[in-house]
Amino acid sequence: MGSWLPLQPPGIVGVVSAPRLPGGKPKCDWCPREPGCWGKLMWHSAVPFCRRKKGRSWQKAKAFAAGSITMAPQGLPPSRMALLEMLLGLLMASCFTFCLSHQNPEFALTSPGKSRTKEVERKETTAEEELDSEILEVFHPTHEWQALRPGQGVPAGSHVRLNLQTGAREVKLQEEDKFRSNLKGLKKGRRLDINTNTYTSQDLKSALAKFKEGAEVESSKEDKARQAKVKRLFRPIEELKKDFEELNVVIETDMQIMVRLINKFNSSSSSLEEKIAALFDLEYYVHQMDNAQDLLSFGGLQVVINGLNSTEPLVKEYAAFVLGAAFSSWAFDGPLEGSYSDGMVWRQSFWKPKAGSLNIMKINPKVQVEAIEGGALQKLLVILATEQPLPAKKKVLFALCSLLRHFPYAQQQFLKLGGLQVLRSLVQAKGTEVLAVRVVTLLYDLVTEKMFAEEEAELTREASPEKLQQYRQVHLLPSLREQGWCEITARLLALPEHDAREKVLQTLGALLATCRNRYRQDPQLSRTLVSLQAEYQALATLELQDGEDEGYFRELLGSIDSLLKELR
Repeated sequence: MGSWLPLQPPGIVGVVSAPRLPGGKPKCDWCPREPGCWGKLMWHSAVPFCRRKKGRSWQKAKAFAAGSITMAPQGLPPSRMALLEMLLGLLMASCFTFCLSHQNPEFALTSPGKSRTKEVERKETTAEEELDSEILEVFHPTHEWQALRPGQGVPAGSHVRLNLQTGAREVKLQEEDKFRSNLKGLKKGRRLDINTNTYTSQDLKSALAKFKEGAEVESSKEDKARQAKVKRLFRPIEELKKDFEELNVVIETDMQIMVRLINKFNSSSSSLEEKIAALFDLEYYVHQMDNAQDLLSFGGLQVVINGLNSTEPLVKEYAAFVLGAAFSSWAFDGPLEGSYSDGMVWRQSFWKPKAGSLNIMKINPKVQVEAIEGGALQKLLVILATEQPLPAKKKVLFALCSLLRHFPYAQQQFLKLGGLQVLRSLVQAKGTEVLAVRVVTLLYDLVTEKMFAEEEAELTREASPEKLQQYRQVHLLPSLREQGWCEITARLLALPEHDAREKVLQTLGALLATCRNRYRQDPQLSRTLVSLQAEYQALATLELQDGEDEGYFRELLGSIDSLLKELR
């Protein structure tokens, strides 16, 4: 065996020899059982290796063992040794440059990023090929959740989920019988053979590439039949557009419709029926808060207010109907507070809906302010104070209630204009019991509204001082006592309807602090309360027998008992 030969860079000729077997064949230390192998230096690799033949292919093996790569016996002259030393120095310099190129990519002659990318792609391809050829073990699920180990196959129709607590995949059988038949013929531990109908990863990659390129997949017969059925049932949008153009159909927004209706109502050439129809349609649109504010923006609200001066009772009725709808628009729940520059403070509130209702009535403050400035309050009071049909007075009272609620400035103006006297005359008139109940409800709302505003200011201390100051300027309770509303409200308790009695009892309770002495001095009120107590006691007993512990009549009985207790 010769001495070791230093590695030489490419282009340098050297003598390299490997151990040989008897007969002259080279031998490698890594393939003692393979006599037909040979040693060789590969200059593109930093590590020399030996090849050995295995089957029909050659397999690489590193040449690290001692004596694996040798050189012929040395007998070189000094000049040759000097040349070899110089070549060894050049080789060491090359190795040093090679190491720097691996540590600093900017010194490298090739891009290391590209090499790494190619290496990763080669590894992924190898892993996918190995996964394609892998034979999966069949997992036999039951009707209970069981953990699924990696590498196990699941029969078709099984129910698989991811357990978020443990992080493991779990599987069980479906409840339907059609999925149970999938397990027939399968034995525990049987290997699942991959048939020709299974999609490999290469097939999926090819299909995904076609999908990205926008290739269209041929539709099946069922899809083509379905598309033909849809075409028979529906017409293309282009044909519909042409038909609409031929019919000269114009799609209008709510704003455009309201402008057209106002112009129709305000036109002198329109008949009475056309004006009433225009107001009737307009009332439908102004129920929405945004539409009511749009009506204000183009001056339509003032046109409707001027309609209260009409000599036609129907025009007054439907004009008041539109105003009431605009003052109390329909919207969703959500209080909103603010103030105007002229000092009139408003608070957007809501009414609690009855069971089954979908919308909530709210106050539209911008429209309220514009109506007060446009003289709507005076016109409404004049209609209520004069002889008008009962339907017209109903609509006018509706508009008045919507204008006064949650608007302290309007309440002040209402008291200054003698609004309580107008309502008292309305209640005392014959045949106006329906209006009387609505008036009592309005008074109850105004009294409780002011009371709640003061309580809210004391509890939260976040209420607007200006708003609270305006509520304190509304002297409603003293005015009610002075104008005899304590007695008027007590007389209304004789109404036969349960709903009317409920509203009167609520108003009596709200006025109790102001009218306590007058209630105690009224013997008729005491007799009426005792009579109603006996009546509702019997009705409440029937409710208990029917299984209603908190029935309607029991609540009325509680209100009567509480009122009698306060008057003793």
